[in-house]
Order: sequence, then C-alpha cells, then structure tokens
Amino acid sequence: MRTPNAVDDALVKEIKDAEDERFHEARPRSAELWTRAWESMPNGVPMAWHRGSYHHLPLWIESGKGARFTDVDGFTYSDFNIADMSMFCGYAPEPIVRAVSERMALGNQFLLPTEDAIFVSEELARRYGLPKWQYTLSASQANTEVIRVARVMTARDKVLFFDGKYHGHFEEALVELDANGQLVPEEHGLPADVTEHTVIVPFNDLEALEGTLGRGDIAVVMTEPAMTNNVGLMLPDEGFHAGLRELTRATGTLLAHDETHTQVFGPGGLTAQWGLSPDFVSAGKSIAGGVPFGAWGTTDEIAMFLTQMKGPDGERTDAVALGGTLFGNALSMAAARATMLEVLTPEAYEHTQRLGTRLANGLRTSVERTGLPWSIHHLGPRSGYTFRPEPIRNAAEGHAAANELLTRLIRIWLANRGVWEAIVGAGPVVPVPATEEDVDAYVEAWDALLVRLTS
Repeated sequence: MRTPNAVDDALVKEIKDAEDERFHEARPRSAELWTRAWESMPNGVPMAWHRGSYHHLPLWIESGKGARFTDVDGFTYSDFNIADMSMFCGYAPEPIVRAVSERMALGNQFLLPTEDAIFVSEELARRYGLPKWQYTLSASQANTEVIRVARVMTARDKVLFFDGKYHGHFEEALVELDANGQLVPEEHGLPADVTEHTVIVPFNDLEALEGTLGRGDIAVVMTEPAMTNNVGLMLPDEGFHAGLRELTRATGTLLAHDETHTQVFGPGGLTAQWGLSPDFVSAGKSIAGGVPFGAWGTTDEIAMFLTQMKGPDGERTDAVALGGTLFGNALSMAAARATMLEVLTPEAYEHTQRLGTRLANGLRTSVERTGLPWSIHHLGPRSGYTFRPEPIRNAAEGHAAANELLTRLIRIWLANRGVWEAIVGAGPVVPVPATEEDVDAYVEAWDALLVRLTS
C-alpha cells in the first residue's frame, strides 16, 4: 500500500527492520554498556531524552572532533544533528578548549562576576540589537525568566505560543493542542492546571492572533522567528512579523524571540538578519559552544524596571524571581566569549550557508530524479524534507504530512552509512567545521535510499 508520501508502507518497514538489525548487530559495546547502565539509571541512560529521542539502542560515545564523533564500537559519524543544535560550533574547537582550560585553572565559579560577562553582554548587544543581558544555564531557563519579567511588566499571566513550537522543558511550554483543538499537557508530571497559563494559535495566522491578543490577558508572545523544531521548518508568510509586532504593541503585549535554534542563520540570528524588533531575545546551546549557557536580552526600559532597590541596610525589595547559583558563572562566560569572538565569526556563518546550499541542492536533485512528491526546504545552514510537494506553513500541515516510520528509516539508514541525522521533527544542519565531504556523504546515502524506495 502506498501512502500519500508515494512510498510503499510495507517496503519502508521491510527496509527499516533490516537496517535496525544491522545497526544493533554492529554495536555490541554500546549494547553492553546499555545493559550495565540499567542497574544504576532509569532507561539505562543519564537523561530521559537519550532513550526517548531514538527508536534504536542509545549509542555510547567515545569522542568527537570537528564535525564528527566516534562511538565506543569505533564507528565515526558526520553529525548533522549536532546534539540538537547545541554543537553547531563542532566538537572540541581549539578556542573554546583553550578558554575553558584556562578558566578552570583560575577558578570556574565564584557567585560573583568576571570581566568576561561584560565582553559577552557587549557582543550580544551588538549582534541582537538589545542593550541589556542576563544569564542562565540553558535556554529553557532563559525563557522562564523572560516570561516572569513579562508578567511583572504587564500584570498578566498568560503566555502565547504558536502551534508546533518548542521553547524548552518548562511548564508553560509543555502544552499542546490535541486532535480536537483542546489544550492538553504534553507529558506526565505537570500540574493539573498547567493549561490555564498557556494559549496556542496557528503560526502564520494573524487573524487568530488578533482575536486572541484582543482579550487583553496575554503577557508575552514567545516565538522563533522561523519555526524550526517539532514539525519541521515553517517560514513566516510575507508581512507576518510586521503584523505580529503591530498587534503586540497595540494590545500592550510583549514580544520575545527565541533564537536558540535560529541563531545558526547568522550573527544575531534571524532577529538581526530580518531586521526584527522584539522586546526580548533568548538564546542558549551553541552560543557558548555547548557549554551550559543561556542568555536573554531586553530593552533599556525593561532593564530599568529590573533595577534592584536596596534598603538602608542592603535588604532587597520588590525583587523579580530571577537567578540561580550557577547562572552567569565564570566558566560559561569564558566559553561564550571565545565562541562568539573566535568561532561564530561572519566567515564561519558564510561557510555553513554555502554548505547548507550544497546539502539542499543535493537532496532536491535526488527527490526530483526519483519523482517523489516531496519538498526540500532550505534556510542558511539548514535543510530538510517534507513528505508533500509544498512547504508547510503551520503545524496542522506539518502533522498531516508526517510519516514517522519513514522518518525513522531515514535516520537508521544514514546512521549505518556514517551520517548522524537530526532527531524526528527537526532537520539536518551543517555545523561550522563541516566539509564538502561530510555534506556529500549525507547526499550520497540519501540518494541511495530514495533509489531503493522507488526502484
């Protein structure tokens, strides 16, 4: 039986079963470590996603260098998942290794600032156009702080996201629409009333956005400039961002851009590339080369509101719920400084964009040659595929085009040929140290699969 994606379901399963068997048989050391790990860790892994993100046994890793990593069974992979965007700079780049080593020797955490924090804040302000910055250990935590500040500024509780989003693993963001359009928790363990603080509307739907913001109860709209994660790449319609900014200002709603994934598109992310003007920008992951780091920036007006007023004996008053013991630590700041000044340079971005074009062109050529009714998207260093002829504009279209079994086949097929694919729902991204050889390895393996599926 052929699905609307024009591939035979039975053939997809047959190939995937064979590829799964090949993958598992070739990796006895990973299997051995996983079996041992069950004795001391739930699911046999240190973090739930190491199991939940993959249908195959979790690889156990030996090392990484440049754009590739090697598992404990000796297989090396050209990495296009880059640890879900956190390793866009690649593995063990010399400037970050040097900066982190030097900082550790001098002391890595004091619960007091180091001069690197000023350099990092000045550089982020230059790149993103927002003058004031604060720090956490992840983008999830940065987004949490943005929401808290927005609630204080607006005296409103609700947060608006666009359907298909991913902004981190915190309560307000772990809400989704079910098949009936009702808000439901995404996972277990969340409060029973978690849906009361979140509103979700379709991306690219200004009419729905206007109706929702008009109620006057939304503190902040949080969005990626281009939606990149759970259902693939969704680009904004022409005029969408202008309409979004106009509506938020008209209704007294603040606007936050989450650049955690879209920062790979150039210095200052898509906020700078597209000339956008949010009230907040948040970032994490690769902005410090994969060292734990989160940041959020804002305007002078909002920053002034956050100024702590001390009492006569130094006591705090009217403090917003911000901060954490390790936030803004010396080690993270040293890594972020080295990353932005020596790794994520304009030349590095230009290099990844050239290779991103090479990747997209290769994928598109294979699709056209085999006659599959799929579309190939491309933005900067990122490419990917949608199992329908046209790109998707919103999450509903993305869900309708999805084929999880086929997506998992693509992942395991590529892995068995030395290419590490993006997790389900995302798309391949070319990291800074990647070469034409890495891109060509992806395209060659992709082409072989499409030929197999259509022969």
